[in-house]
Amino acid sequence: MNRGTWIVLSIAGVCALALWMSLHRMGVLAPAKAGARSVPDYNPYPPGILPSDLSAEISRVIREVDVIEGRALARWHGLKPPILTGQPPILENTGTEFIETLGELMLFDKNISPNRNQACASCHMPYAGFSGPIPSVNLTMIGFPGTAHFRAGKRTAQRHPYSPFFPVLQYNQVQGLFFGGNFFDSRATGYKLRVPDAEQAQGPPVDPLEMGFPDTACVAFRLSQAVYKPLFEEVWGAGSFAISFPRDATEICATPGQAAVFHGSTTPVPLSAADRTRANIVYDRWAQSIDAYEQSVQVSAFSSKFDAFLAGKYTLTADELAGFKLFDGKGNCNSCHLDGRGTTLKAGQTDTGVKAMVNPLFTCFGSANEGLPLNPRIAFYYETRPDPYGYTANPYGFGYRDLGLGTFLRSGFGSNASPNVSWRQYAPTVDGQMQVTTARNVALTPPHCPTTEAPGPYFQKGFFHNGYIKSLKQLVHFYNTRDKYAYPVTSGHCPPGTTEKVDCWPMPEVRNNIDTTTGNLGLTDQEENQIVKFLQTLSDGFTRPYLNDDTFTGACTSGGSAPTQGNEFLIPTPPLPPCAPAICGAAPLPSPPIP
Repeated sequence: MNRGTWIVLSIAGVCALALWMSLHRMGVLAPAKAGARSVPDYNPYPPGILPSDLSAEISRVIREVDVIEGRALARWHGLKPPILTGQPPILENTGTEFIETLGELMLFDKNISPNRNQACASCHMPYAGFSGPIPSVNLTMIGFPGTAHFRAGKRTAQRHPYSPFFPVLQYNQVQGLFFGGNFFDSRATGYKLRVPDAEQAQGPPVDPLEMGFPDTACVAFRLSQAVYKPLFEEVWGAGSFAISFPRDATEICATPGQAAVFHGSTTPVPLSAADRTRANIVYDRWAQSIDAYEQSVQVSAFSSKFDAFLAGKYTLTADELAGFKLFDGKGNCNSCHLDGRGTTLKAGQTDTGVKAMVNPLFTCFGSANEGLPLNPRIAFYYETRPDPYGYTANPYGFGYRDLGLGTFLRSGFGSNASPNVSWRQYAPTVDGQMQVTTARNVALTPPHCPTTEAPGPYFQKGFFHNGYIKSLKQLVHFYNTRDKYAYPVTSGHCPPGTTEKVDCWPMPEVRNNIDTTTGNLGLTDQEENQIVKFLQTLSDGFTRPYLNDDTFTGACTSGGSAPTQGNEFLIPTPPLPPCAPAICGAAPLPSPPIP
């Protein structure tokens, strides 16, 4: 590739369509071959942001994805075909398994990305509770790289289990609170499909920082070529792919989204109105199939120690039981991560009531701002210049602030457009709020890395939306002491004589609407540890194996201490510019103003 061509590709808006097709004929933007990429890696990051083993770890995960995809294919071929019968038509007998298996095949299909190198599961593997599968990414850059290496997102990979049970996003006028939706900012509302989890599945395939197709029609195009196409047609109908795709669909769908050659178009695949409708229907079926898999017992398994305890088939240890009482009482965890009981226990009391719920989801389905510090390791802050395709992910750099639900209600930068204009007025009341995720599987790890906690051997996770917290011990300690050890500094600048995450918590990234039910709980060190023990009882796989959790082929980490886990990778936050007007100046304005 000559330098002149490279410049043409790098500058947004200068490539005409004829030149784009010429570049494809030259092979500049041809689909990536196995083991190779057609353009150089994008690396605007200062040293230390990207982990040194990133490429090797991406390759490892792809191999593991292929293993699970192979298992799902074998499962499909082993199923007895269902019988279509009745009115309304029902796939009798194995119909449930058919649609769940279809969703599984889709989730682990790396062909659903321009470079055929990124599946949904690339960021959501079973052995990590369907969250981030690369420990070094969880430790450093936080957002996982997408199909265009190394574009990367701004948040941790959210867990899939139990997400199908979140309701459609709604504003409860009596409570003055939002409930439901999917994603940390609740932007998958469920407004159309009525299932937020299904609408969540429609995000990553066309997110330029993730799987990165330029057009939702590319999903229909690639599914029409998938080896499991007959399964899709058996579930959703033989005419599902009666779509006349243009000859250049292959080239278009091999180019990552937001490339300059698309001139901002989100529908660069030229389809007739009728074919566009058919492609949209396929995309909805994609989403519904994945939701079926994620709601199945393969993913949302209800197979933890705690589930066995509720059924009278497991006796909690002394520490687990103490942690359970603290979770409901002094720790105040149950106020958001609802466990199906409403008892607040006092010293010497024991809950002897009848179980109010035998499948609690450990969430209130709401949102909260816990006051997390800004994490300067997030790769997104550094994506301030065009990549080889001419796309700049974050022109605001460290002027970006993650306002979560507040940004979504404003249809702001880094989120989706809100489908309900009447919600916008409430944005200042939710700035900084992120979804209260289920506590289930928060501690799930590969079998041979049995914990998230140092000294291990452990599997490194990143907790909360920005991955700032590196262990469950830190997580509980943060809830316990956030206000007790609050300092007016940014991460990496705690005063001499203090230790960040132990007796120094930097100031919140967003100071508005902070949850005050936590912050100074008065828990002892032992009580914090007991809550961690209880959280570990929420990992699936106790009463029966958790499917595909055996596929991790990476290395466990050992050494260190859970209270300071990951601190050796802290970096000083640079002097922060004011919040960009495009984010904090969008109406209705945050109140008080966000610096």
